[in-house]
Amino acid sequence: MKAEYINPFLESARFVLEQVANVRPTTGQLTIKDIKLTDHYIWIQIGMTGHMQGEIVFGLAESAALKVVSAMMGGFVLDEMNEIGQSAISELSNMISGNASTLLYNQGVKVDITPPVLIVSEHSHSFHGKQALTVPLIMDGIGELDIQVLIS
Repeated sequence: MKAEYINPFLESARFVLEQVANVRPTTGQLTIKDIKLTDHYIWIQIGMTGHMQGEIVFGLAESAALKVVSAMMGGFVLDEMNEIGQSAISELSNMISGNASTLLYNQGVKVDITPPVLIVSEHSHSFHGKQALTVPLIMDGIGELDIQVLIS
């Protein structure tokens, strides 16, 4: 895993969150940690092919996801993560990854991304036990968005 792979995703996430949710996140501490699926968490997995092989996994508490989706929808409050909320948070991850792909391409790294896959913690073991390069984006009054890079 190379730390420079995560920088385009951080830059993209900060930009996209500011544009679509009017949130200006700050960057937490870069760590390597085991991925552990947590209940009441939303996980969105996006595959990477090309010069980079692997996955980017976005994770955030369901309560934070509801706040982000509400901000994306102009303040419309969601009480539960329904199909509209799941679609919106998946699209947010897709926009972040697509923008990051463009940044990588401009650096000479050609990648393609797969469509986002929303993962329900208690029903998945797809990356349980893997290690990831992880950086949280801290959104004041909302929570954290973890960006986890599993790239070789």
